[in-house]
Amino acid sequence: MKILHTSDWHIGRTFHTHSTLEHLGLVLDALVAVVAERAVDVVAVAGDVFDSAMPSKESYALLTDTLRRLKEAGASVVMTSGNHDSATRLGFQSEWAALAGIHVVTRPDQYASPITITDEHGPVHFYGIPYLEPALIRHLHPGVSLKTHEQVLDFAMTRIRDDLALRRLTECGGRSVVLSHCFAAGVAPATESSDVERDITAGGLDVVPLQVFDGCDYVALGHIHGRATLTERVRYSGAPLHYSFAEAGKARGAWLVELDAGGLGPIEWVDLPVPRRLVVLSGELADLLADEAYADNEGDWVKAILTDQVRPLDAMRALHSRFAHAVALEHRPAFTVEADGSTYAERIRAATGDPEIVAGFLAFVRNGVGPSEFERALIAELLNEQNAKEVNA
Repeated sequence: MKILHTSDWHIGRTFHTHSTLEHLGLVLDALVAVVAERAVDVVAVAGDVFDSAMPSKESYALLTDTLRRLKEAGASVVMTSGNHDSATRLGFQSEWAALAGIHVVTRPDQYASPITITDEHGPVHFYGIPYLEPALIRHLHPGVSLKTHEQVLDFAMTRIRDDLALRRLTECGGRSVVLSHCFAAGVAPATESSDVERDITAGGLDVVPLQVFDGCDYVALGHIHGRATLTERVRYSGAPLHYSFAEAGKARGAWLVELDAGGLGPIEWVDLPVPRRLVVLSGELADLLADEAYADNEGDWVKAILTDQVRPLDAMRALHSRFAHAVALEHRPAFTVEADGSTYAERIRAATGDPEIVAGFLAFVRNGVGPSEFERALIAELLNEQNAKEVNA
């Protein structure tokens, strides 16, 4: 059986106020093509299908179209809700969708009842664990301590292992796949959550140890937007589209997992296209606008870090003259002038007149750069006008 592991579609998310629906549509087109070309049997989507609990009609339309085409390409779908999703809205009419091979798991009592799909080697049991907020489900199991995500997933996995053991005794056994949306221990620092993923940890208490997922052939994880291999059988696929500059440079794709007669078989990374790259450019504004080294970035999403000593006026407008998709701007001077330690009152007393006071203020707020010749002339003109008004008052 061939399984394509993906997650974190975040349909409906904006990128610095720009809609991502068109670009995500292109990526999901490519995902459907992979399913058709590689004869994928099951697409496993591990949570955060939508970006918000109240998706737009355009977001629903993209999801509906993608699911229809995945089915037409020959695949069944197993999908779970994540912490961004509304379980109720995502799971609406899921009973009817299951009749077409589109299995949407959102209810907190569904994880122990697998979706069983059979191939030439027998059954494969897909246990979808929707995102289970401890505060919202602990009342379902009185007497069980369910204060953290670790405890909730440990409880769920214990029931899943019990169900598998019973099937091995009473049926023909079968292989198993678990889908879960969580922050698992062992994620490398370079792969950890970006500014898109909502924090589902509290002081580290909700980090889930890998041993919680013992006992199944493959674990398809969601929540972290970068791909990660925690063990050979426990992996994150990451998001199929870049949603943050913190994700720039990270591969976008999905895991193609094969289950053979004995369980886990070969696993292959399948790249998906990047409709528009993300790049962080650093330097003085004049260099960014003139240097031919940046010509290849003119069509990218651009975050500019300006190192000018003084923040340039109207810098974003200037950037747009070359980088039409510049969307973020920071000012980080290459060096900062250290204050001399004197207080404001001391600087005022030391000044020889109003022009020097104004010049000192400008230098203080502009990283050591005082007034230009034009500004000195303007300051003198304004002070003279003020003095004349005071004399004639």
